[in-house]
Amino acid sequence: MYSASMSTSDRLIESTRELLWERGYVGTSPKAILERAGAGQGSMYHHFKGKPDLALAAITRTAQEMRAVVERLLDGPGTPSERIRAYLLRERDVLRGCPVGRLTMDPDIVASDELRAPVDETLDWIRERLAGLVEEGKEQGEFAPELDGEEVAATILATIQGGYVLARAAGSPVLFETGVRGLLSLLSPTTP
Repeated sequence: MYSASMSTSDRLIESTRELLWERGYVGTSPKAILERAGAGQGSMYHHFKGKPDLALAAITRTAQEMRAVVERLLDGPGTPSERIRAYLLRERDVLRGCPVGRLTMDPDIVASDELRAPVDETLDWIRERLAGLVEEGKEQGEFAPELDGEEVAATILATIQGGYVLARAAGSPVLFETGVRGLLSLLSPTTP
């Protein structure tokens, strides 16, 4: 399943990332991690203090990966509205949900300040980046001057995360796509 050149530590982290996304923290047993990673019984404790330490490494890597994807889109070419549009329309596995957002629904992760921190920091970072783009768009006359960047950014993130929930409940990406289209129509640049 994993490349032969991948270290045992990386295989354990990748396995944990996948299992957290699929099963949540409680459903991610050390045995399942080791089986998926193709690692021996003592491997986890050789590389990590235990399941919480490994979960933190996995959550941190997931958060870093998400930031890199979002940064490429929000720093990419185009006007602020085009970059926000690129973020909203990026390819996603909608029915699997957001690998970071789903962690907020896991009571064990939310209850742990340490495990929750990379999730919270990543969502805050995305909101701040989106708010900055809205403000930039206002300065350029692309968005109405009365828009509040922080409010719009929270709305964008709520639409994405809520869209995942609706799509998963319906078993179809249609409601996610409908929500994104609705938000895009509300965010259409002002015309002179």
